[in-house]
Amino acid sequence: MEFIELILINKLDGVILKYPHHENVDGTVCITGHHLILSSRKEGVRELWLLHKNIDTIEKKENKPIGGVTQGGSLFLKCKDLRIFQLDIGTTTELNQMAQTLENLSGLQDPGLFYPFFYRHMHPIVENGYTLYSIEGEFTKVLATEEWRVSRVNHNYTVCSSYGKAVVVPKSIDDETLVAAATFRQGGRFPVLSYRHNNGAVLMRAGQPLYGPKHRRCRPDEAILNTVVAIGTKGVIYDLRSSNSISQQQNKGGGTESNSNYSQWKIYNRSMDDVDNQQQLLESYSKLIEACNDREISSDKWISKLESCGWPESVRNALHTACIVAQHIHQKAEPVLIHGTRGEDATLLVCSLVQIILNPDCRTIRGLQALIEREWLQAGHPFGTRHRCGPYGPAQPRAAPTFTLFLDCVRQFLEQFPCSFEYRQSFLITLFEHSYASQFGTFICDSDQERENRGVYDQTTSVWSWINQPDELPAYINPLYDPTPNVIWPSVAPMSYVIWEELYLRWLVEQHTEEREEQYRAIRTREQQLRSQAQQLRRELFDIAQQYYSPVKPDVKTDK
Repeated sequence: MEFIELILINKLDGVILKYPHHENVDGTVCITGHHLILSSRKEGVRELWLLHKNIDTIEKKENKPIGGVTQGGSLFLKCKDLRIFQLDIGTTTELNQMAQTLENLSGLQDPGLFYPFFYRHMHPIVENGYTLYSIEGEFTKVLATEEWRVSRVNHNYTVCSSYGKAVVVPKSIDDETLVAAATFRQGGRFPVLSYRHNNGAVLMRAGQPLYGPKHRRCRPDEAILNTVVAIGTKGVIYDLRSSNSISQQQNKGGGTESNSNYSQWKIYNRSMDDVDNQQQLLESYSKLIEACNDREISSDKWISKLESCGWPESVRNALHTACIVAQHIHQKAEPVLIHGTRGEDATLLVCSLVQIILNPDCRTIRGLQALIEREWLQAGHPFGTRHRCGPYGPAQPRAAPTFTLFLDCVRQFLEQFPCSFEYRQSFLITLFEHSYASQFGTFICDSDQERENRGVYDQTTSVWSWINQPDELPAYINPLYDPTPNVIWPSVAPMSYVIWEELYLRWLVEQHTEEREEQYRAIRTREQQLRSQAQQLRRELFDIAQQYYSPVKPDVKTDK
C-alpha cells in the first residue's frame, strides 16, 4: 500500500489554527505520509509538525448554513499527548477531504508503515540504545554471586513469546526445568529474577499458575521458587488480584499457588484489578483528562470529579503495594514473587516501583532507562497494543495507559523527594510522548520478538541514542540532584497525591516549573549555607571548650 492512496488532499491554504495560549495562525497545511505540517510566514516563520500517529480522535463540526448553504467548518484534533488543535477550513469539500485523509493516516496499524522506519537521524549515533542495556551488564553483580545465571532457553522465543531472549534464573535450575515450568504459567512466563537487593533478598516475577479446577501441580515450577528460599525461612508470593478475579481465572484454567504445594511460601492477595483490567484503567484515565479539561466548574466539584475518576486511587494503590513488597525485601530479607494474570501490566508496574524505592541506581537517568528496558520492553509489556489509543478514544481492545500510570507514580516520588532523582519531570514527559508517537522505534510493537521480526533494531533509531547525546541530555538533569544511597519510602496518604499538572494540564494552564525549581534551588542553597555555618560554629565551640577544659600542667622544678 502507498501513502498516496490514503491522501485525498495534500495541501490546503488559508487554514486557521487555534490553540490554547497561542495566537491564531493563518497558514498552509501540507499532508505527508506521517505528518500534518502547518506553516505560516505572515508574522515570521511559524510551523506545527504533528505525527498522524499522535492523533487520538478527529471531530468534525460544520459551520451553520448561510442561505441554506454550508461553507466549511472546523476539525478538532485530539491528540495522545493531550493537545487539542482546532483547524478552521473554508469549504465543506476541503473539510471532508482533510478529515478523511487524517482518519486514514492516523488509523494505520501496520508497524512497518510507522514513521520510525522512515526517519533518519541527522547526527552520528554515539551510542546504540538497542544494545546499551544487556542482561549481562545489568546483572553483573548478581551473576558474580554464583547463585544465578543467564539462560538463553528462550533464544528463539518458543518457550515464552513475550520474554526476551535472555533471562536470569537460579544457577541450579537447568533449561529443561524452565521449559517444563513455562507450561504451567500463563503465556509461558515462568519465574525470572527482577531484582536482587543488597541484603541478598530477591524479587521475581511470573505469569499466573495454570492451576485450574483440577488443581494441577508442577514440580519444576516449585523447584525454581524453592531454590531461592533459605532453609528455615519462607518466601512471599503476592498475587495482584482480588479473590473474585482468582476464582474467575480458575474456572478458565488459571488460579493461584496452593499452600500445600508451595509450603515454603506465604501467599497473599493484593488486589490491583484496576490496573490489570485494561478497559477500566483506560476509562479512569479518560475521566481524569476530562476532569482536567473541565477546570471551569467550581473548585469543590472539580476536586470531587478528579477523585471519583479512579486514577488517583490507582496511583496510591500502586505505590502502597510497592511499599509493602519493598518492606518484605528490605526489612525482612524475604524473597518475593509477584504475578497477576499474564504478568504484563500490574506485575511490571509494581516490580519497577519496588526498585525505585530500594535501588538508588533507578533514580538516575541511565538507571531509569535500564529499568524500562528490563521491566517493560524486555519483559513484554505490549506497548503497541496498550498505546493504540489515548484518553479521547474511541477505545481499542486491550488498550491501556499502564506505562503512563507508572510515570505518574514516579512523578509522585519526584514531588516528595525533589533532590533524590537525577532526572526532572521533563524526562518523564518526554518518555510519555515517545511511548505513544515517535520518530524512534523503542516503544513500537508488543514484544522483543515482534521488534526483531519487524527489523526494528536494524532499521530504526533508539530513543536512548537520542536522549543520551551530549547536547540533549543536560535538559533532563535535575539541578537539585543530591545522590543518596538510602531507601526512600513514599507517602501513600490521600493528601499526598499531587495531580501531575505539568503533564495533564500543561496545554491548558501556564506552567511555572522552572520557577518552582529555582525556588527549590534557592532553598537548597540556603540550607547548605546554614549547614556550613552550623558546622563552623560547632568547630569553634569545640576549640573553645578544649581550651577551657584542658588541664593546666604545673611547672616542675628540678634540683640541680
